[in-house]
Amino acid sequence: MQKFDEMYAMLPFEGSDVRAHYKRYGQWLAKQPEEAMQARRSEAEMIFRRVGITFAVYGAKDEDGAGTERLIPFDLIPRIIPSHEWLRMQQGLVQRVTALNRFIHDVYHGQEIIQAGIVPADLILQNAQFRPEMVGVDVPQNIYSHISGIDIVRAPDAKGDGVYYVLEDNLRVPSGVSYMLENRKMMMRLFPELFSLHKVAPVAHYPDLLLDTLRASAPPTSAEPTVVVLTPGMYNSAYFEHAFLAQQMGVELVEGQDLVVKDNFVFMRTTRGLQRVDVIYRRVDDDFLDPQVFRPTSTLGCAGLMSAYRAGNVAICNAVGTGIADDKSVYPYVPEMIRFYLGEEPILSNVPTWMCRKEGDLKYVLDHLHELVVKEVHGAGGYGMLIGPAASKAEIEEFRAALVANPSGYIAQPTLSLSSCPTYVESGIAPRHIDLRPFVLSGQKVQMVAGGLTRVALKEGSLVVNSSQGGGTKDTWVLGEDSAAPPLPWPEQSQSLGGTAQSLGAMTQTLGGA
Repeated sequence: MQKFDEMYAMLPFEGSDVRAHYKRYGQWLAKQPEEAMQARRSEAEMIFRRVGITFAVYGAKDEDGAGTERLIPFDLIPRIIPSHEWLRMQQGLVQRVTALNRFIHDVYHGQEIIQAGIVPADLILQNAQFRPEMVGVDVPQNIYSHISGIDIVRAPDAKGDGVYYVLEDNLRVPSGVSYMLENRKMMMRLFPELFSLHKVAPVAHYPDLLLDTLRASAPPTSAEPTVVVLTPGMYNSAYFEHAFLAQQMGVELVEGQDLVVKDNFVFMRTTRGLQRVDVIYRRVDDDFLDPQVFRPTSTLGCAGLMSAYRAGNVAICNAVGTGIADDKSVYPYVPEMIRFYLGEEPILSNVPTWMCRKEGDLKYVLDHLHELVVKEVHGAGGYGMLIGPAASKAEIEEFRAALVANPSGYIAQPTLSLSSCPTYVESGIAPRHIDLRPFVLSGQKVQMVAGGLTRVALKEGSLVVNSSQGGGTKDTWVLGEDSAAPPLPWPEQSQSLGGTAQSLGAMTQTLGGA
C-alpha cells in the first residue's frame, strides 16, 4: 500500500529520512522538550478560546455525536511546501479559476460550451444552482468568483511520489481564510525563532488583497466604493470569520436588516443616515439574498437587492449564480473548460470521477460501492456522502437505493491514500491526513497569498478533515527559493490515478467542503 508523508520519505517516522525542505524544522523539532511543546499547545488553546475562534459543528452528523460551537483544534507542526511546488500549483490555480470564471460568464450569456457539445445542456439548465435571473446580466470585468477556495489533495502515484490533485472547487462562499491568518499569527507568537530559521512567505497581507479585489469589482460609477461584509448573523457557523475579515479590511459588517434599496441603489443604515453601498462581500447563499426574487420567507437578505444588482448599481461578491461552477456534477468538466476557453492543457489534474447520471458509470459505481466515495452533487462540508470502505453493509444498501432513485444527484470517486503530515495528538507525534485550501482572488488580476489553509483529520484512521465536522488546522509554510528542495518532475497531465479504486491503495478520502 503506497503512502506519502509530507515530512518523512519513509513511514513509520523512526529512522526515516526527513525531506530536504523539512530538514531545518526537523532538526529544531528534535531538540524540543515534550513538556515545552505541550505547554505551547495549551497556550494556543487558551488564546484561541479567549479570541473566540470557533466553528459550529452539527450534532447528528458529527463524528463525536456532539452538536455545539467549539474551538477548531490547531496543530503546532506546520505543513511545509517548497517554492517550486507552490509556483507550479499557483500556475494551475490561476489557470483553473480563470477558466471557471469564463465558464460562468458563458453559461449566463452565449452558452457556447453547451452549443459545442462539451457540457450537456440539461446539466446546466436543469441544475438547482443555475439562476435564470442572471441570464444576460453583465458583471464588472466578467468576474463571478472573486474569492475561490480550491481544495487540493496529494496522493502517491505508482512510484510513491506525491502528486497534487484538485478535489473540489468552492466558488460560492468559501470559508476558512481567517483560520489561515490566525494560525500564522499563533505560530509567530509561539515559535518566533522558527521564522528566523526559515524564509516563509507571508500571508498577513491577504485582507489588503481582498479589499483591493472587492473595490476593483465596484460599479464604474463608484469613485470611492463603499464595501460591506454581509453576514447571516452571529448564529452562523462561520460568523467569527465574517467579523474578523470586516475588521481586518476596515469595513462595516452588516446584516440584511441593515440594508435598504431605494431607486435601485443599495444603502446601509447608519447613525448619520443612509450611506450608499457599492460592493457587498456576501456570506449569504443565493436563496436568501432577496426575498422578492428567491426565498420569500428569508430575513437574511435585502428586498430589492437583485433589482439594484441587475441595474449595475451594486456589486455582489461572489456573484449570484456562481454555484453552477462548483456543483460536483460540473467538476468533471473543468479540464475541458480549460481546453475550450484557454486553449491550454490543465496543469492541475482532477480526481477521476464517475458521473452517475451516465448509465455506464452508474453500473460501475453500483458494482463497486464498497470501494468508492459517493457524493451528493450539491453536498458540502462532508455531509450527504458514502465512504464505501468505512461503511456498513446497511449503509451501502441504503445509498444504493438512493443512487438508483436519483442517479443524477451523485458522483463517485476513488478512495485516495492522502498524504499525511506529522501532527501532535494526545499520544505524541503521529501521521494524520491533510488537504489544502488555497484562496484565489480574481479582480484586475488573479492573485493569492502563498499557501492556504491546511486541514487535518485529527483522529487516527479518521476520514474527516472538515472544520464543520471537528477537523483541525495547521499553519502552511511556502518556503523561499533558498530553502527549497531540488525540483521533482511535475507529473504530466496524462498521468492519472488509474481510474479504478483498486489502483489507489488505502481507504482515506478527504471530504472537501467547508
